[in-house]
Amino acid sequence: MARQPTRRTGVRKQKRNVPNGIAYVQSTFNNTIITIADTGGDVISWSSAGASGFKGAKKGTPFAAQTAAESAARRAMEQGMRQVEVMVTGPGSGRETAVRALQAAGLEITLIRDITPIPHNGCRPPKRRRV
Repeated sequence: MARQPTRRTGVRKQKRNVPNGIAYVQSTFNNTIITIADTGGDVISWSSAGASGFKGAKKGTPFAAQTAAESAARRAMEQGMRQVEVMVTGPGSGRETAVRALQAAGLEITLIRDITPIPHNGCRPPKRRRV
């Protein structure tokens, strides 16, 4: 007789009270990823344009970034977050929209910093598009 596979129970997410943290907005040409962490670096919530239901080229739009930021902010506020510092990375079109959406969702933004890495003439960039 076949044995029933034993079910593993995962670690339950407990509700923490984290009043302030850091929101990382990684905006590329193809997608926007928002990660909200506490000051120690532990991730509280995250969302992306792809996780919000957008596919293909629509993931790179400002509206998709806004939707992702609202989703991440909502989940962070359920954990008790009220203040965030925003770290923005990348050249994408959803940068400003994501920051505005975090503010509109009810999070108080204390600092906005651009942490995009700039090479001191590092890798060769991709070739120019010819359309």
